[in-house]
Amino acid sequence: MDEIEAGLSTVDVGGRLRQMRQERDMSMRALARASGLSTNALSMIERGRTSPSVSTLYKISEALGVPITAFFRLEPPRQEVVFRKANERRRVPFQRGVWEGLGGESFIGGLEPFLLTLEVGASSGRFGMLHSGHEFVLCLDGMLEYEVEETRYMLEPGDSLLFAAQLRHRWRNAGKTPVRVVIALTCFERGESPTEFHFVPQLEDADSEDE
Repeated sequence: MDEIEAGLSTVDVGGRLRQMRQERDMSMRALARASGLSTNALSMIERGRTSPSVSTLYKISEALGVPITAFFRLEPPRQEVVFRKANERRRVPFQRGVWEGLGGESFIGGLEPFLLTLEVGASSGRFGMLHSGHEFVLCLDGMLEYEVEETRYMLEPGDSLLFAAQLRHRWRNAGKTPVRVVIALTCFERGESPTEFHFVPQLEDADSEDE
């Protein structure tokens, strides 16, 4: 949890919370009911008077109907040419892994490549995901299991997979060592953020810190 909490400290969680709540025309009281948190706790977070724990953020994101990564989301200026030094990548820690942007978050075109580092036991969840566009997967290290509809593919270093992303899919680290994998998403619908489906922490993995 330390990495996730470190990531939270670098963003304006209160400002993002207020923005998303207001976009949904949701009162503080309504959000409190939906999340199980007190209105005072939510108010303190919005005003920047306190930082939410990871478990609190899970509850808020679920009540708002957004992935937890929405609190990290940035909208940088889009460019026709994007160059990234390895030490300049945007990094977002998540449950049992780290997401690293490879420039797609700043690219004007419809292509989003990213690097995932997955600890032993990491997975995208039980229910799978689907979104528009196409998905390309290249395993760099470790053993990665990808399930597309009813078929499972075991990717080892150098193996790749390409499929239509509207097919339900999910992944997990199937080995005993960390996995490093490059995933590239393309041809997705304008306004969609399919990248976020791939590193949304699972609620059942959250810490149980009391509020």
